[in-house]
Amino acid sequence: MINYISGEEAVKVIKSGDRVFVHGGAATPHYLLRKMVERSAELYDVELVSISLQGEAPFADKKYKDNFRINALFVSENVREAVNDGRGDYIPVFLSEIPKLFSRNVLPVDVALIHVSPPDKHGYCSLGVSVDTVISAMKYAKHVIAQVNPRMPRTLGDGIVKADYFDALVYHEQELPEVGNGPLSEISMRIGQHCAELVENGATIQMGIGSIPDAVLASLGNHKELGVHTEMFSDGLIPLIQSGVVTNEHKKKHRGKVVTSFVLGSRKLYDFIDDNPSISVLRVDYVNDTSVIRSNPKVTAINSAIEVDITGQIVSDSIGTYQYSGVGGQMDFMRGASLSEGGKPIIALPSVSSKGTSKIVPLLKAGAGVVTTRAHAHYVVTEYGVANLYGQNMRQRAKALIEIAHPNHREMLEKAAFERFKSYQFETTQY
Repeated sequence: MINYISGEEAVKVIKSGDRVFVHGGAATPHYLLRKMVERSAELYDVELVSISLQGEAPFADKKYKDNFRINALFVSENVREAVNDGRGDYIPVFLSEIPKLFSRNVLPVDVALIHVSPPDKHGYCSLGVSVDTVISAMKYAKHVIAQVNPRMPRTLGDGIVKADYFDALVYHEQELPEVGNGPLSEISMRIGQHCAELVENGATIQMGIGSIPDAVLASLGNHKELGVHTEMFSDGLIPLIQSGVVTNEHKKKHRGKVVTSFVLGSRKLYDFIDDNPSISVLRVDYVNDTSVIRSNPKVTAINSAIEVDITGQIVSDSIGTYQYSGVGGQMDFMRGASLSEGGKPIIALPSVSSKGTSKIVPLLKAGAGVVTTRAHAHYVVTEYGVANLYGQNMRQRAKALIEIAHPNHREMLEKAAFERFKSYQFETTQY
């Protein structure tokens, strides 16, 4: 017999000064968060730790600055303002290492707010769309509160938890946050096609969410026998699985199954993964472990960036000093792919920003954080082509990157490269 209590009763365990872990992604437990915020007058200096949260974040409102403080492991849109105006903080950390912050007591957790599916006939709930860092946070938290939601899909893998593990269960039905993109632009499709040309048949692929990953997936329809080992799974993979392009038959780890750590997309995607034995949702310290990633064949990891300098330094989490997102799992997969037999680590980005400024730059913006070092950079792709930086010296890298920059900015980049490297390769009549 499952004993449910009210949300109001469950969140009374949270005290001023506590550190509260919040389940992230599409599993953000909005009902429990709302009930916590309703207690704001009783709470002071509660620290909220999470990876990317989806949907509304009422605790991030300025009026709660003395009640709740965000300590983000990945800065999502709904907490970005708070982090950048000083009402919150950001912890730079590889996604694969976040569980160690809890297990090593670097971030002791007082209360964990979790979101699960209803118990099955054996009394087991599922962490559903988000397993990632949650197992570790739950294990080391003093109190674990679960929102039980019939809209949460039951996924198979590491996220199966006995209902009696939780200190409190709160039943509340709500739709999960959904994320989608509009029609793919011509630029995204050109980038996607360039990336797809680098993907070999039989490769194991990893990519995130957004217009460029969607464009890559849309360009893989003629490929054969692909595998998937990725930190996140989005809608774009569904047609490739259903059409037989993705078979996972060549993988060394979890052959025959798609492996992911969390799932984010549409309701169609959440229904697709529900009780689907071909999908394994596993903890992120395993999925993003470089030794696990590299064991698969031809790992092709496709990730994005905010800017790249002409030596191959890759900025992915900030715009100058403005914290935009987080380190995430980019380096886990860039390194894992580079060590895989036949692997290809790829950074894909448009050549210019929405304001028309070049994303390939002579020097990074002051304060920008390098997520992927130039020693880890291999392939960089824009709508103008592919630059392979592996084994290339600084001058060769600059030349290759300038060739895939927007034509309007190539002269500026050539001049900067000439001044830096004093090389005839960049000499033009203007100089």
